[in-house]
Amino acid sequence: MDLFQKLLENKSPLGQYADKAHGYYTFPKLEGDLGGRMTFMGKEMIVWSVNNYLGLGNHPEVRKVDEEAARDWGLAYPMGSRMMSGESKYHEELENNLAEFVQKETAMLLNFGYQGIMSVIDALVDRRDVLVYDKDDHACIYDGVRMHIGKRLPFEHNDIDSFAKQIAKAQVIAEETGGGILVVTEGVFGMRGEQGILKEIVEFKKQYNFRLLVDDAHGFGTLGATGAGAGEEQGVQDDIDIYFSTFAKSMASIGAFIAGDKEIINYLKYSVRSQIFAKSLPMPFVIGNLKRLELLRKNPQLKDKLWENVNLLQSGLKDAGFDLGDTSSCVTPVYMNGSVSEATNLIHDMRQEFNIFCSVVIYPVIPKGMILLRLIPTAVHTEQDVKETLAAFSAIRGKLEAGAYKGEMKSVAV
Repeated sequence: MDLFQKLLENKSPLGQYADKAHGYYTFPKLEGDLGGRMTFMGKEMIVWSVNNYLGLGNHPEVRKVDEEAARDWGLAYPMGSRMMSGESKYHEELENNLAEFVQKETAMLLNFGYQGIMSVIDALVDRRDVLVYDKDDHACIYDGVRMHIGKRLPFEHNDIDSFAKQIAKAQVIAEETGGGILVVTEGVFGMRGEQGILKEIVEFKKQYNFRLLVDDAHGFGTLGATGAGAGEEQGVQDDIDIYFSTFAKSMASIGAFIAGDKEIINYLKYSVRSQIFAKSLPMPFVIGNLKRLELLRKNPQLKDKLWENVNLLQSGLKDAGFDLGDTSSCVTPVYMNGSVSEATNLIHDMRQEFNIFCSVVIYPVIPKGMILLRLIPTAVHTEQDVKETLAAFSAIRGKLEAGAYKGEMKSVAV
């Protein structure tokens, strides 16, 4: 069979909807300045889908530094991988500042979060080692795990009893192979908003010999007394062996980093293939991220305002009887019952009639018969944004329960 013909006859679970969904439900074009309100298809929307937690994406000081850095350096500099010809004092300064902020000895920049953590996992383990990971870990972790040719042991999501069984099994395997154990989980699970059970997991270090890698993309800048993340929030930052985060959430930028003990991070600098064989992070991103981190550290009121909006939105939804699951972060999931077509028709109504733009999640990401509306509050949302959103959610729930969204998925000309 021809490879391409096979692909066209067996489209992916989401790709099967592409003809009707593209440009509206998938790959929508948000326009205008980043903020709580943007433009979609010519209409102003209250937007709950942009990962701009602290509002830094359109902060005037950030915009100024981004502009100046692009003018002064261009997007080409430095050329080549960092190991060969792409190093600069600014890359080193950003790494030092990040390490200090997340309370680790040193840090290493990554060009992108997704490929970065995949390559970090690949560099940390070999065929003798055992990977233990949460079943709800992000796709980038799953892809890193799939690259591992040794034993892989998933545990049920945030289930410490399941973890206990798997870490005990991992210890036996590691003793047989002469390998080690790497546990990988998240500080905040980005779809459902729950914090990972970091405190419970690190208790097992008293009994078992393993290292802990935490993906804290949604916790960095939003959780903890200083914003250092879920580990700080739970009082176990020192027990995280490799701390990972991306700049794409609180920093509203491009890039990522890992932090930990100096010897291990130095080992990874010479072993992470996605960095060794890739161009260095361009200077405007490095300079811009230095400014973002400075603002994040010196302006705790940004996090305070974020949480004011989070609490206003989440308490309002809960008071109205909506199911938000077990979120303990800024991520605000709203669970409803309905089919795929009902989910898309609901979203269409929310955008066209109520001017609310949020993300909808359907099967296969969540079980069949369930709709998840995922909202990302930011520091730049207003009380009026929340008020209008709560009214819209109450209206669409009534229409969903009345069967108003049944029928074929609405196609929209784009």
